[in-house]
Amino acid sequence: MRRGGGMIYDRIGPDFPLTHWMLYFKFLMRIFCKKKFLYFDTSSEFRPGSYAITCSKISIGKNVTIRPGTMLFADPRVGSDGCIIIENDAMIGSGVHIYVANHRYTIKGLNIINQGHCNAKSVVLKEGCWVGANSTILPGVEVGARSVVGAGSVVTKNIPPNTIFAGNPAKFIKYI
Repeated sequence: MRRGGGMIYDRIGPDFPLTHWMLYFKFLMRIFCKKKFLYFDTSSEFRPGSYAITCSKISIGKNVTIRPGTMLFADPRVGSDGCIIIENDAMIGSGVHIYVANHRYTIKGLNIINQGHCNAKSVVLKEGCWVGANSTILPGVEVGARSVVGAGSVVTKNIPPNTIFAGNPAKFIKYI
């Protein structure tokens, strides 16, 4: 497990009060996040009330703000490809959830909790996109450059650049 910011845990969140307080002070937040994440640009912010699981597999580009209630869940399994890449100038609303893996549920007669997880698939938010508040981005999705995901959407498939998608599941609305 990666050691970041002097801590042995590869995660950030309100459930870690010994380090979470640092997010309230921009100077400390940036130092802490640069140590924890795979990449974290100093122009970005990770605000209190947000969660990141497996920080060592999460990259956050320039001018990105991770708002309260947001959950970035990269895959903690060693050797897994389950990364989250947020490119420059991506906008992310509060309460957005991004997942790179899901529970397996294909074995009849076996409780889902005992079936493990599917193979992880990375998620990429391309430059200049906007993911509206309370949206969910599922494994393997790429949100195209300068595209918009409407608030509360569930994104199950790739979104092309310069488009607007919304709904559950997210569907094409129009070209920008």
